[in-house]
Amino acid sequence: MNKLSIIIPVYNEEKTLLKILEKIHSEKKNTAEYEIIVINDCSSDGSLEILKNCKNLYHILIINEKNMGKGYCVKKGISVATGDYVIFQDADLEYDPIEFNKFIKIINQFEPDLIIGSRLKFSDYSRSHNFLNLVGNKIITLCFNIFNNCTFSDIYSCYVCFKKKLLNPEDLKNHGFEQQAELLGKIIKVTKKNYEIPINYNGRTIEEGKKIRWYDIFLVLYQIFKTRFFK
Repeated sequence: MNKLSIIIPVYNEEKTLLKILEKIHSEKKNTAEYEIIVINDCSSDGSLEILKNCKNLYHILIINEKNMGKGYCVKKGISVATGDYVIFQDADLEYDPIEFNKFIKIINQFEPDLIIGSRLKFSDYSRSHNFLNLVGNKIITLCFNIFNNCTFSDIYSCYVCFKKKLLNPEDLKNHGFEQQAELLGKIIKVTKKNYEIPINYNGRTIEEGKKIRWYDIFLVLYQIFKTRFFK
């Protein structure tokens, strides 16, 4: 049976954190072993207190003494993960852990190297947002596909799942949002069996807590180019 390490970076998500952990717990299936790793990125709200009060809903808690960014949390999570596969989960309610069942099905059936959950090929619903966000996402994904000879539709989906042995977390140099482009760029160089599956998406607005901004696209594009042509 494959083991899935679920990495959850947390920064000021007291409104949704417990719900996400409970959802993951309720969606566990006997078709895979789960390892839940939470990284509290020096939250200033009640997130840490919630985590201390629900230790039965996760296996490992990492506490950052200062705010280091999502990329740093991802790197820390991967470094302690013991699963055959790693997947990421945001601590808000944009992504529903019920989707993990789809990933487990593909893992058990094909033993893939990489799976990306696409919000643009959604199975039931996807919340509509700013048109420029869609354009930016398509530009990023198109550039990644051209440089790496692949056919993904949504490389900046949170739901990226890969064989842990394919990535040394110490090779990740970025701690910002551009880190996902670096991570995928390094993994795609050594993968042979890559898949994409439809997922649902209930995205937040900036007012509701979304943290990524339009100008992050420039760092992402630079990172796609850098990771493809340089070590």
